[in-house]
Amino acid sequence: MNEELLQSLGPPPFRFIPTQAGLSGPAFTLPFKALATVIVAAGSAWLASLWHAGALGSGSSTGLVWLLTALALMLYTWWHIMRSRTRLDAGALHQSWVWDKQLELRELAYGKLIRVRGLDWLIAPRLYARTLMGKFAVFYAADPVLLADFERLVREVAEFRKM
Repeated sequence: MNEELLQSLGPPPFRFIPTQAGLSGPAFTLPFKALATVIVAAGSAWLASLWHAGALGSGSSTGLVWLLTALALMLYTWWHIMRSRTRLDAGALHQSWVWDKQLELRELAYGKLIRVRGLDWLIAPRLYARTLMGKFAVFYAADPVLLADFERLVREVAEFRKM
């Protein structure tokens, strides 16, 4: 193909090679997981104490249904916080979550690392990534090696898209 035809097809794909093949790590920090566990346990204990005190009414009270639904949602989210992992390979970013996220690196147009300096031990830094078509996703990284590759990815995609 000639050069004009290639340029008319759109910008070139972005390429990135992680420092390790199939780099993967937890999405959330251990202190954050512990905090989530305490919150869910406290919510469960509070609901149990209300039930034992008879404060929830009798039978299938609508209030009880709402409280049980809220507790179920908390448990569902807690489960995903405990198991969520982020993976970076030469082809894409992936994160297991309530709904798994994936973003192809060749389509990457922009990346920004969002973090609360000094609180990385609690609040996992996240990579905000946007594709050429405007699709975006946020990927959390609690692993220092994965985080270092996120920082390099942000620098490299910014330099690549300046062309």
